[in-house]
Amino acid sequence: MATSVRATSGGSPPPAVQPSPPGAGSREPRPSGRSGLRSTLYRLDLKAVPYVFLAPFFLTFAAFGLFPLIYTGWLSLHRVELGGSARWKGLENYTSLAGSEFFWNALANTFTIGVISTVPQLLMALGLAHLLNYQLRGRGFFRVAVLAPYATSIAAATLVFAQLFNTDYGLINTVLGRVGFEPVAWESSKWPAQIAISVIVTWRWTGYNALIYLAAMQAVPQDLYEAAALDGASRWRQFLSVTVPSIRPTILFTVIVSTIGATQLFGEPMLFGGSVGISGGSGNQFQTLSLLMYEKGWVTGALGQASAIAWVMLLLLLLIGGFQALVSRSNHSRGGGGGRGGGGGRGRAGRMRTKAGS
Repeated sequence: MATSVRATSGGSPPPAVQPSPPGAGSREPRPSGRSGLRSTLYRLDLKAVPYVFLAPFFLTFAAFGLFPLIYTGWLSLHRVELGGSARWKGLENYTSLAGSEFFWNALANTFTIGVISTVPQLLMALGLAHLLNYQLRGRGFFRVAVLAPYATSIAAATLVFAQLFNTDYGLINTVLGRVGFEPVAWESSKWPAQIAISVIVTWRWTGYNALIYLAAMQAVPQDLYEAAALDGASRWRQFLSVTVPSIRPTILFTVIVSTIGATQLFGEPMLFGGSVGISGGSGNQFQTLSLLMYEKGWVTGALGQASAIAWVMLLLLLLIGGFQALVSRSNHSRGGGGGRGGGGGRGRAGRMRTKAGS
C-alpha cells in the first residue's frame, strides 16, 4: 500500500505533530455540581445503608444484651442489696457460692431434672418423627397436633399438671390407688417432684423437637433407603443404620439446646410448687439454679450473689457450647467430608450389606 506525503508550498514536508503531555488531552470534564452530589450520594448509599439497616439490631443488643451482661458481671464483684449502695467484695460472692450447700443442691437438682427430662424427651421425639416421616393418612394434622403443647402457655400447662399430680385429689394418685398403689407425695418428696416437673417439660417440648427431627429426616436421600431395602434391611435396621447417622448433627443440636433449656429451667418448678415454688419446695427438693438466683435477688435482696449465680450459669452454658464445638469438629474430621453426597451415601449403603443380615 502506498502512502503519499503532502508537501508544503515550499516543497518541505509538514512539521511533525508534537505529542501532548500526558493527561493534558485526556482530562475528562469535571461533573457539574448536581451530578457530583448525585455520585456522592450514590457512594454513600452503597456503603452506609447496610450499616443503617443493621444498626437497630446492634443498638437493641447493646441496650438489652451487652449492657446487662457487663453490669451483672460488675454486680457479682460487689455486695449489693436492694435500695443500698454497692461495696467492693472481689470474688467473695463466688467463694461463698462454692461453700454454700444451697448452691450445690440447686446445681444437682438442675442436673437431675435436666437428665430425666431431656433423655426421654429426645428419644420420644425421634421415634415420633420417624413415624411422621412415613406416608400416613392425616399426616398434616398430626404434625400440627404434636406442636400444640409447645404453643400452650407454660403457666396454663403447669397448673393443669399440678392438679393432676396433686397428692390428695389428683388424677394420677387416683389411678394409682385403683390399681393398688399407695398415694405418692408428688410435691413434698424429692424424686417424685422432679419426675413430675420432668413430665411437664417432656410434654411441652417433645413435639417441637419431633418437627426438627422430621425436617432433618426428609433431607436424607431416598437412595440410601432403597439400597438398604434391596440388601434386605428391615425398617428398624434402616432407622438405626441410615436415619440416625444421617441426622446426627441435628441430634447433637437438639441435645445442646435442650441442655441449655434445662439449665435455665424456671417457670415449671416455680408454678408447680405453688406458694413454696420459689424455694423449690419446703425442703428445696426441686430448686434449680434459676430459682436460687431469683430467690437471692428478689426475696433476700442479695443482688451481688444473684449476679454471681447468673455468671456461673453463663459459664456452664459456654462449657456446653464448647463441648458442642469439639464434638462437631471431631465428627467432621472423622467423617472426612463425606456427608450426604455421593461418596458418603455409597459408603453407608455399602456398610448396610454387612449389617442387613444381623
